[in-house]
Amino acid sequence: MTQSFTIRRPDDWHLHLRDGAMLRAVLPETARHFARAIIMPNLVPPVVTGKDAAAYRDRILAALPDGMSFEPLMTLYLTETTDAADVAAAAKSGLVKAVKLYPAGATTNSASGVRDFDKVRGVLEKMAEVGLPLCVHGEVTDPAVDIFDREAVFIDRVLDPVRKATRGLRVVMEHITTANGVDYVKSQDDMGGTITTHHLVINRNHILVGGIKPHYYCLPVAKREEHRLALVKAATSGDPHFFLGTDSAPHIDALKEHACGCAGCFTATNTMSVLAEVFEAAAALETLEAFASLNGPAFYRLPPNEETITLTKGDPVTYPDRVDSGDGPVTVFDPGFPLHWRVS
Repeated sequence: MTQSFTIRRPDDWHLHLRDGAMLRAVLPETARHFARAIIMPNLVPPVVTGKDAAAYRDRILAALPDGMSFEPLMTLYLTETTDAADVAAAAKSGLVKAVKLYPAGATTNSASGVRDFDKVRGVLEKMAEVGLPLCVHGEVTDPAVDIFDREAVFIDRVLDPVRKATRGLRVVMEHITTANGVDYVKSQDDMGGTITTHHLVINRNHILVGGIKPHYYCLPVAKREEHRLALVKAATSGDPHFFLGTDSAPHIDALKEHACGCAGCFTATNTMSVLAEVFEAAAALETLEAFASLNGPAFYRLPPNEETITLTKGDPVTYPDRVDSGDGPVTVFDPGFPLHWRVS
């Protein structure tokens, strides 16, 4: 049995770092293992312009502890007033690697998102022209649609029409949670799909059975076990359409354990150990490098990292239960099983 293996240093293609004290607390948890990450722009106020992205990148780099190596890959938050020329200039400069589409009201800090897709048509066409990917939070926000169906409905109502109307637009469907999402991404050219650590581990029973578990509540919400199994099959397949985007989303415990708790799982600390357990259980350790280190750079047209990490199996690895943010503790995702794979 494999007891140790080495892969290229991984990247995270969907990460929330927040700002201020929270940024300073959680950035080292990612930079310890990951070389690069696509940084989500849903701050308050959001990262809308190239100038905003440059300022946020500088704050991230200033928060990076001495001796750590990490490259933030910046994104812009798509609004109905986004300037196509500014997007193109930010892309040309190399500063911005993608634009993020949040349907208005879909998740944390998404109030500035898009309601009328006709108003962003020009931006999407410019992105297709310059080859800049669109990252989509793939859920409709129609209150008439059941929360467990919002991803599947988004594909039919929004994603497929947008792609057909904007030929050549490269799209990442982020944090896929359904077999519908897996099947759609696999069937498309110029498209990728990120899969989170926690959606490979939990289904909706983990959130609801035996009492509400707020630290398993996320958006998109975890679905039935059949969908989790479809995600595991996609992630472990080696298919280049799929790559790691943790959607690690820190909230202080006081806001998670609340009458109206925040959505998000904080997985940055232990993701690689969790993934090794998931891939080993699927008899697919040989494809972990593709999922975590190769497929994402290939989609974003970037070189894979030259550095490597080694994962070694042994006695259970202990991670902190919480990270202190300065504003309050942030609970680290608990996969519910022992972790035997250690990163070095």
